[in-house]
Amino acid sequence: MPNPITMIDLFAGCGGMTRGFMNVEGYSPIMSVEWDFSAASTYAANFGEEHTHWGDIADVPDERIPTADLIIGGPPCQGFSNLGSRDVNDPRNKLWKEYIRFVRHARPKVFVIENVDRFRSSSEFALLLAEAAPGGLLEEYELTHDLLLAADFGVPQRRTRAIVIGSRIGKIPMPDRTHAKPDTFDSLSLEPWQTVRDAIEGLPAVPPTTELPASNVTFFGREVAGEFKGLDLHIGRNPTERSLERYDHIPPGGGRFDLPDYLLSECWRNKKTGTTDVMGRMRWDAPSLTIRTEFYKPEKGQYLHPHWVGREHPDNVNRPITQLEAAKLQSFPDDFLWCGGKTAIAKQIGNAVPPRLAEGIAQHLKPYLLDKAADSATSDGGL
Repeated sequence: MPNPITMIDLFAGCGGMTRGFMNVEGYSPIMSVEWDFSAASTYAANFGEEHTHWGDIADVPDERIPTADLIIGGPPCQGFSNLGSRDVNDPRNKLWKEYIRFVRHARPKVFVIENVDRFRSSSEFALLLAEAAPGGLLEEYELTHDLLLAADFGVPQRRTRAIVIGSRIGKIPMPDRTHAKPDTFDSLSLEPWQTVRDAIEGLPAVPPTTELPASNVTFFGREVAGEFKGLDLHIGRNPTERSLERYDHIPPGGGRFDLPDYLLSECWRNKKTGTTDVMGRMRWDAPSLTIRTEFYKPEKGQYLHPHWVGREHPDNVNRPITQLEAAKLQSFPDDFLWCGGKTAIAKQIGNAVPPRLAEGIAQHLKPYLLDKAADSATSDGGL
């Protein structure tokens, strides 16, 4: 497009959100910021090193912040997460203030914040809303916020995220979903949810290796493992015999409650309720549950491969999903490039915004941004 929509991605991670926006014609990234070296390298491998800043966002001086039409990003969410400390004093929760600093200096027409669902009930979110009130740092912007389910936008995963849209070109509603549950999509004239089967069926049941290929590249003047893509990421593990026996007891949709007493760990034996997805097996014909950063450990969630015929059946696939399967469940394309070790890549995958969710937001925002593209008053001027 002759006048691309310029975009800054903050707390960019591996670039899942940028990937989704780039799936829509017209968006052009001009800056990204990410402190984790492996994740920043993955971003640079896919979108270019020249506009990627590896380092602490607080170290980016105001004068280096370019003007842009759009800012996207998800400040670290561990302090808000159900799995985190929920500590209101967690310093990571304050990083949204750096996001606001970028908004103040880049003066985007629109910004998008992505976070865990609990963000909207946090004290930090209340402060964010206050900054959009008259006299606040974001008083030019009207905010819209809601929870979006990734499955409703074509991601084969039931992942709920808090989305905030800030606009100074008129209030922008949240995007309409494009997909729905199998029993409702037809009546709503929507596409059916994508499933685990849609994402990973046909991949080798037995991963050919437990290691990434021996390969290194250089980003930011430093070597990193990579670049990897596709079947490079289809790497297995070496579970113990006891773990394999546990896996064999778990049917699709089942979990730790399907284990006989002698296979229960002491903590599971003493905890009769809760953590229902632990040691869980996925279902072929449903979206997965949330893919977190340790999806390669079945004791962390519903991460066992969905293929199960019955107890001790030779065709059972008794293993957790691989990095490739997790990336596909997050809706990353097979040609996406990854940098870092096995654990670093798993962390990038679990922390990422699913590209198809970001794509749905990008499609929704595009007409609003283009309608105001000729209004130079929205992009010029000082603070």
